[in-house]
Amino acid sequence: MRAWEIMSKPVVRVLSSTTVREAAALLIEHGFASLPVVDGGERVIGIFTEADALRATMDGANGTTAVESYMTRPVEVVTMDTEIEGIARRMLGDRLRCVPVAEDGVLVGVVSRRDLLRPLVPSDDTIAAELRAVLTDYSGHRDEWRVEVNDGTAVVTGDFADEAERRVVAALARSVRGVTGETLVSAPR
Repeated sequence: MRAWEIMSKPVVRVLSSTTVREAAALLIEHGFASLPVVDGGERVIGIFTEADALRATMDGANGTTAVESYMTRPVEVVTMDTEIEGIARRMLGDRLRCVPVAEDGVLVGVVSRRDLLRPLVPSDDTIAAELRAVLTDYSGHRDEWRVEVNDGTAVVTGDFADEAERRVVAALARSVRGVTGETLVSAPR
């Protein structure tokens, strides 16, 4: 398997002129450990990590300080054809949280630790986890239903307030990527 098959895109990235405060906000907002830093031509020139943000804060960087002053460089970059085993070895050996993917120096994606783990989890399990999260949000974090997925077909069991709620849950199930069909088991309350 190669980087292009698992990389995340589009990429949240920053310019070297982006302020440390803006970059730190992006890290927090997206739950990332690092962001690629690019020049005006989208060429990867560095990476801005949580550690870089903390270092800038400890140094007393103000709101106008650019990430260029704190970004990590040189940055480890791979191509779309790089084997994921090699990426995993690099990430483990160098304790990297993500690696930018570039073609001719231009940023096209990133491979994170999560991207490397995704192929290890059976897709039905991934789909079921996503559907559980959607239903948990819908129900206000009351575990109302049990979810199983087999070959893309979601089976949701539990009590439904009425037929309208059954239809809503069915629509929510269909909204999850990978669900090819749904079965709602149980009669309305």
